[in-house]
Amino acid sequence: MADAALKSAPSKSQLAYDFIRARIDDGRYVSGFRLVLGQIAGELDISVVPVREAIRRLEAEGLVTFEKNVGAQVALLQEAEYTYTMETLALVEGAATQLSAPLLTADHIQRARSINREMIACLDDFIPHRFTQLNQEFHAVLFEECPNPHILDLVHRGWNRLTVLRDSTFSFVPGRARESVDEHEHILGLIESGADALEIELAARRHRLATLDSLHAYQNEHKQH
Repeated sequence: MADAALKSAPSKSQLAYDFIRARIDDGRYVSGFRLVLGQIAGELDISVVPVREAIRRLEAEGLVTFEKNVGAQVALLQEAEYTYTMETLALVEGAATQLSAPLLTADHIQRARSINREMIACLDDFIPHRFTQLNQEFHAVLFEECPNPHILDLVHRGWNRLTVLRDSTFSFVPGRARESVDEHEHILGLIESGADALEIELAARRHRLATLDSLHAYQNEHKQH
């Protein structure tokens, strides 16, 4: 029985892998975060050897990079792929939002506003991963009623692609989160007031592109240092 238990217990390398991977996935270790082997080993009460093995495995998966004189760090955002995805999503989500707008009820608006309030409550004790989840829930309320299934499919593909890219832009630019919730209220106000369809579409599109612009500004500033 004891031998069976030993065989089923995860290795120290697997423990280290699961520990690091979980923190990458939930946003605690953001892109560019330096992985200090000794510190991680200390947290897990193991030697650095299994941590190093876990780092190599994560590197093979493309989640971690290793550079001489820098060490191991969480892989930087795939900038080109992210940019293309956000630009495409700005177009199709903007269209889906304006097509949904006439079909949204007072209940939809109330739900969206409730989610936005929860996002505002998250700002002081900021957790990028949670904020991103709520952000997706908010936008889903506004675009899911889109009567064009082809456009809606493209929106879903865009959001799924962002999930695969694994990163929350808000990890880099938390100041963008405060701007984002204000823009949410602006979009809701347009829908409530029965604004012109193009005005709603452009507001939703600008909202998406503003997040991309914030990331690019951060990256440009980061490169200069």
